[in-house]
Amino acid sequence: MTWKISVLTLAALLNTVSAVSQMSSTGPVLDISGMDKTVDPCVDFYTYSCGGWMKNNPIPPDQASWSTYSKLEDENRAQLRSILEDAARAIETRDGTHVSANDVTQKIGDYYASCMDEAAIEKLGAKPLLAELDRIANLKSKPDIAEYAATAQFPPALYGEGSLFSFRSDQDYKDSSKVIAEADQGGLGLPDRDYYFKDDPKSDELRKAYVQHVANMLALLGDKPADSVSEAATVMRIETALAKGQMTRVERRDPPKLYHKMDVNDLQKLAPSFLWSVYFSKVGLGSLASLNVVAPDYFRVMSEEIEKESLADWKTYLRWHAVHNAASDLSSAFVKEDFNFYGKTLRGRQELPPRWKRCTTDVDNNLGEALGQAYVAKYFSPEAKLAALKMVQEIEGAMQSEIQALPWMGATTKEQALIKLHAIRNKIGYPDRWRDYSGLEIVRGDEIGNSERASWFEFHRWLAKIGKPVDRGEWDMSPPTVNAYYDPQKNDINFPAGILQPPLFSALSDAAPNYGNTGATMGHELTHAFDDEGSQFDSQGNLRNWWTEADRKQFEQRAQCVVDQYSSYTIIDDIKISGKLTNGEDLADLGGTLLAYLAWKEDTKDQKLQPLDGLTPEQRFFVAYGQSWCTNERDEEKRLRATVDPHSPEKYRTNGVVSDMKEFRDAFHCKPGQPMVRENACRVW
Repeated sequence: MTWKISVLTLAALLNTVSAVSQMSSTGPVLDISGMDKTVDPCVDFYTYSCGGWMKNNPIPPDQASWSTYSKLEDENRAQLRSILEDAARAIETRDGTHVSANDVTQKIGDYYASCMDEAAIEKLGAKPLLAELDRIANLKSKPDIAEYAATAQFPPALYGEGSLFSFRSDQDYKDSSKVIAEADQGGLGLPDRDYYFKDDPKSDELRKAYVQHVANMLALLGDKPADSVSEAATVMRIETALAKGQMTRVERRDPPKLYHKMDVNDLQKLAPSFLWSVYFSKVGLGSLASLNVVAPDYFRVMSEEIEKESLADWKTYLRWHAVHNAASDLSSAFVKEDFNFYGKTLRGRQELPPRWKRCTTDVDNNLGEALGQAYVAKYFSPEAKLAALKMVQEIEGAMQSEIQALPWMGATTKEQALIKLHAIRNKIGYPDRWRDYSGLEIVRGDEIGNSERASWFEFHRWLAKIGKPVDRGEWDMSPPTVNAYYDPQKNDINFPAGILQPPLFSALSDAAPNYGNTGATMGHELTHAFDDEGSQFDSQGNLRNWWTEADRKQFEQRAQCVVDQYSSYTIIDDIKISGKLTNGEDLADLGGTLLAYLAWKEDTKDQKLQPLDGLTPEQRFFVAYGQSWCTNERDEEKRLRATVDPHSPEKYRTNGVVSDMKEFRDAFHCKPGQPMVRENACRVW
């Protein structure tokens, strides 16, 4: 069920005591049944808030974890399914063709129908990949790898996964008004470089499982069992060598380390075994003069490995990545084997998600703004957009007050911080201008062709930005996405329509839970503008130090307090949180929750707020915050996230935050010495 919020309704919700008194005791944001009141909130606030929810929400077999967010994602996916099934029901004409209401509807309907035609996909088996495999087999020399990389069936991944390297466009770190080309590390089949080097038993077990998976996939292509085993060892050897050249995730949290602008000739000298002029020419950038090389060491190592390894072994590597990239578009044997490793072994999922879920996700990934148009028309009202914007602006007001009152920051830095705050652009729900997909051909009945063309369409869309002014209205998430983000280079906050839905945000709730849940998320994204990474960019998105030396030192000392706090928390077994990896998200959680609390207090300062459900308004704020993170998670997923996820586990996103907040201690009357009261509480913003 979808709740549509009018401006008047939200104004009553947020600003009048009479509205609060009329609310249902079990509103859709705060779930009393999800609590476990047998637990002392001052001992374990997360379980106090979420114990009932965790008991009543076991992990579905097709999921690695199950949370408040993933439940909403599942509900959104069902709504998208309905839209797509309607779009796929084309009207047949006398000549056997089909028509739809408009071109956008036809594209998403044809894409979905093609993906759902499992019988046709099954009949094809590996045939859609054969031409690609022949191209690899016919490579005459290692210099030919450059042309192949530029014209492969699926283009280089925009974010470096599943390809020799990633190539895309990005804003220039030193001139945010310009878009430049960017090359980055890639080339691995495991989730992170560290998977190749960790020496604990679990990591060794996963590497062996990965090698077996590679062998199994190559065997599905028709390779003899003995050959596939040897080939898998070759893949592992090459990927391990490439991984040695990669930056760690912690290193990549320092923006200056990601900026190495050089001309094409310098890149050729850095990585001489790869013909860059051929690559750039084949992707349509023959006149490219310069680019940002994010990870120079990686390209040096990549070039050395091209020189070192034989052409035959590189062909094996390329064959593996070809089938790896295409697996989800091939017959069930490939899909199941891909799931057995990446879904089951790595993440603990017990079952493959049903095909309609996978196809709905594919359409959202590849035609997100086409599908998003139908989604927002049906499920997100203009009033809801205005209501969310109102809350964001209130939280920004709280941030302004906090900056002005900071005891540790000097006047010069405060002035610059306020300039940045006032320059932030708030983007709510969906883009002002929809993406044009007219250049993308979608053919009903051609599943892998649609996927391939969509990938190339997106790749060329990114490359077409190079040398042009930055489009600050562009989004990096589709409207149905249950997530949000801050972009430090555009200096904007982005809240898709998908996250502004019950149970995260609703007019049926009193104000306190709305601020504790979605308000804290809004504060979280705002605080990213001033976290360990975001604070290095100025109001225009340029990588520039706008701090005095003394103030920056004060900031780093306070940020280190948070690093030390979270590094003491255990994820599973003896695996601790990497506080340096999660620092930006931890800072955003802590700062964002405080900002939401202050904004709520300011917004309701003239109201006589009354207890509901045996909870004071302040307690309802914090319980709603805790319930925003209610999660059950498989052990495999915990181990994966410990390596790759910059977010702390949900338990600590709750307990870690509230244990630092005096406002929480006062709300629940916690006493010094109790677990939710940190003796040396951390506070930055």
